[in-house]
Amino acid sequence: MNRLKYLLVAAVVGSFMVTSCNDDFVNTQPLDQVSESAVWTDAALADAFVTEIYAGLGNGGFDEQMLASLTDETIFTHPGRGITTITESRSNPADIGWVNGTLSWPSMYSRIRACNLALKNLEAPKFTNTNGVVERLKGETLFMRAYYYQQLIRYYGSVPLIDRAYDLGEADYLAPRNTWDECVNFIVKDCDEAAKLLDGRSMARGRANKAAALALKARVLLYAASDLHDVPTAKAKSSVLAAYAKPEFFGSLSGSRTDRWQKAKDAAKAVLDIAGYGNMLTLSAPLSKDEATQTYINNSMSRNGGEKEMLFGRYFINAKQENGGRQGLFNGPNGYNNWAGNTPVQLMVDDYEMMDGSKFDWNKPEHAANPYANRDPRFYASILYDGSQWKPRSAANTARDPLGQIQTGRYEIVNASGAKVTHFGLDTRNSPIEDWNGSYTGYYARKFIDANPAIVDQNTWQEVPWPALRYTEAVFNYAEACIELGQDAEARTWLNKIRFRSGMPALTESGDALRQRYRNERRVEMYLEEQRYHDARRWMIAGTTLGRKANGINITGTLKAGKSVTLYKYDPTSYDYSYKVFEIDPGKENRTWLDKMYLLPISRDEMNRNNKLLQNPGY
Repeated sequence: MNRLKYLLVAAVVGSFMVTSCNDDFVNTQPLDQVSESAVWTDAALADAFVTEIYAGLGNGGFDEQMLASLTDETIFTHPGRGITTITESRSNPADIGWVNGTLSWPSMYSRIRACNLALKNLEAPKFTNTNGVVERLKGETLFMRAYYYQQLIRYYGSVPLIDRAYDLGEADYLAPRNTWDECVNFIVKDCDEAAKLLDGRSMARGRANKAAALALKARVLLYAASDLHDVPTAKAKSSVLAAYAKPEFFGSLSGSRTDRWQKAKDAAKAVLDIAGYGNMLTLSAPLSKDEATQTYINNSMSRNGGEKEMLFGRYFINAKQENGGRQGLFNGPNGYNNWAGNTPVQLMVDDYEMMDGSKFDWNKPEHAANPYANRDPRFYASILYDGSQWKPRSAANTARDPLGQIQTGRYEIVNASGAKVTHFGLDTRNSPIEDWNGSYTGYYARKFIDANPAIVDQNTWQEVPWPALRYTEAVFNYAEACIELGQDAEARTWLNKIRFRSGMPALTESGDALRQRYRNERRVEMYLEEQRYHDARRWMIAGTTLGRKANGINITGTLKAGKSVTLYKYDPTSYDYSYKVFEIDPGKENRTWLDKMYLLPISRDEMNRNNKLLQNPGY
């Protein structure tokens, strides 16, 4: 009976809706939506549409899982996130592994469609072009389209180039992959046009500008000249790539590689020639250790001169609580009630040079006895290690550590009965504080976390911007192209600008020795900035870098004779410290490199949607 009653009511309501469809109250406009036709009749709405295109940047590189954990920079602490699918080379079209929004095929193409819609409607806008707003919006849109295509090609190789918004009712919505060269040329053209349209404009931070467009062009051309994207070189280095029937999908088959390096050099130099960017790059001698450490922190935080490093970034503010502002929580130590998500591996720590420019070496007794002394100043700005000074602990834990020092070892202390017992560090997986969030490696990320003691990482969003493109990358790109062109003196000139700012002595090498020093310099300077994953692949050194087993450090503090400590603190006068490197348990992560991983697979869903696509090699 009740069911019949509901059906009758539904019928009456349905009849009312049909017979009343012309009433005014049915034809009201929704208050939370704007029609597409209205957008392009109003400059403010058109601006809002273009602004929304930037949302494809997501949190930049500040997601809880960072790209660094696919590399020999860090390891991801928590299980079940798809990280090991990639680091263990188990990716396949049915399960690529961890893919965030900034490298997702459907996410990038949805933003590219928005760009194409904007460009179509900006050709003949129905609003007044006050102060060249149309040209500005077109410039921003072209840059963003180039940026999203760049994201696709550096993960997947060539992709279908779609330069218009499809309409309903078209005969065919499918498109094949363009060649690698066609993709590169398309992106470069968009960057050039964007740079012209944005030239001379003072843009708000976080929005595209001329420098960003030229920097993106320089990056893409550098990649295009690299080993992975030079087909003869790639085939010689990988049997998987050599066997692939469509090498034009990942590299250039014709033309001069020297010409490609020259184009990359010229593009990078165009960025360096723009006045007003770069921080502390005119020094003639190294900064002191403390000055260099602080300068690196300033550059990472984009503050106190470091904002001049930022060409294009994703900014976060406390007023809008986004996950991009939670790096302190995501990566901070468990002993501070944080999650320790992406923790540095020993491989990364070992690649920081000594302050005199020599390599750190565990076989040297003086290094092994005190591995954190006299290192590259950027180490102290990037890594939290055992004994390093950090923030005050929470009120609940201050009694356990009044000094706020990182504790990642196990140490002897004397209990109330006078017996020696083990004190497990507060920042370990044996800690009394959230041990499940402890580091597996014995280290924590320091970079991109505000050290202000008033900022409690656990519950405070931080205003630290993500550097999508920064000036120092352009310096590195220029230096790399110079090295590959045999112009070592010019490369050293620019690399030593970075070295001096970092408190490090000048490089003097030439040839391949300079190339190797450059690659390590880039690795250290650009730590956590989503460079290493792409660099190791485009240089085709992933097998000896990304494929290495992740490792960490075991630290033991033994009381010296006659010493009695009841509350632990780092103190070499009371303790003898020993350090032992170990490999991460394969049950946690068993890193393996297979050459198919030089390109990610196109997902099975995309292949099923578009029968004109061809899969990447090895899948």
